[in-house]
Amino acid sequence: MAIAAFQTLYLRKNEGTQTAAVYCTVPQRKGSAEIKYNDQEGWHVFTRYGKCYMFNAVEEGKSLRTTMKGGTGNGLEIMLDIQQDEYLPVWGDTEDTAFEAGVRVQIHSQAEPPFIHELGFGVAPGFQTFVATQEQRLTYLPPPWGECESKALESGYFPAYSVTACRIDCETRYIVENCNCRMVHMPGDASFCTPEQYKDCAEPALAKLSALESSSCMCRTPCNMTRYNKELSMVKIPSKTSARYLEKRFNKSEKYITDNILVLDVFFEALNYETIEQKKAYELYRQPFFNNILLLFPSGDIGGQMGLFIGASILTILELFDYAYEVLKDRLLDLLGSDEEDESHAEDVTSCDPVPNHSESISHTVSVPLQTTLATLEEIAC
Repeated sequence: MAIAAFQTLYLRKNEGTQTAAVYCTVPQRKGSAEIKYNDQEGWHVFTRYGKCYMFNAVEEGKSLRTTMKGGTGNGLEIMLDIQQDEYLPVWGDTEDTAFEAGVRVQIHSQAEPPFIHELGFGVAPGFQTFVATQEQRLTYLPPPWGECESKALESGYFPAYSVTACRIDCETRYIVENCNCRMVHMPGDASFCTPEQYKDCAEPALAKLSALESSSCMCRTPCNMTRYNKELSMVKIPSKTSARYLEKRFNKSEKYITDNILVLDVFFEALNYETIEQKKAYELYRQPFFNNILLLFPSGDIGGQMGLFIGASILTILELFDYAYEVLKDRLLDLLGSDEEDESHAEDVTSCDPVPNHSESISHTVSVPLQTTLATLEEIAC
């Protein structure tokens, strides 16, 4: 985590944080312990805002501080005196003019350099600010599935790749190429820019670079990154009951405390983390074909792919064949049955003898012999 005071001088190295940090506590195995910042132990880092102070930075030979539980009071709690009387006067309205008072804070991983002028959030004096955070781990896929980057930068200024490291590296190369110097917060071996070079070259060049959409500064997302989600809440300080006590403790007036003192409480909401992982839709197997040609075969069975894309499966196709068979069978049976009926009806009609014509004036009787057996209707009609 990096903390930067607004309107600080870039090269103000001799002043420690004892005048700004009233107290700072961190959790220990047995209660909490008060710590002090030490400029000689890697606590400070230079950014666009000037000299910042880092908590829990990577130090050679020292382990990182950890917490055993989440919630308020189990993280970093720091009281700061922003000392507005030390702010530089505002002579005019420019791009670098700051009208606010307070500090800016950024929560980031140890593998990522601070980029506080763009990614930091503000903390105001006269308030106690609670910052509940949760760790989030993101994993992206490299080409051809994604566009993430995992290789370290060629400059070697940063041990691991990150978007902020890529941005700082790109800005450093651009300023060195155009101004033959580097700004205080930039890494490298080039000489620092003088105040005249800052005003005439470095600041305008950096503003021009930010306005340009150059492909040289297009930084890809890292394949593995850690970020911290934040939820902020604030309460007013000091309260009416604690104002007199704080006046005696710090030997400051209530108005000075309201205008300059702030309390920052950063803690984990819970001791867990959220994982967001990008996965491949399906694998491709490479099969050599005629030495120089590669065939790509999608993984998964054919039935599964058909069921996914066209809503069909092998079982559905078999059902269609069965349905077609049943329809054809019924049609053939109907045709055969109708042909047999026509043939039998034709045979019955041809078996009857023709009845001779009789004159209406001639009458005669026809005697039908009695038979003991019943005849069919067609025989009687004949």
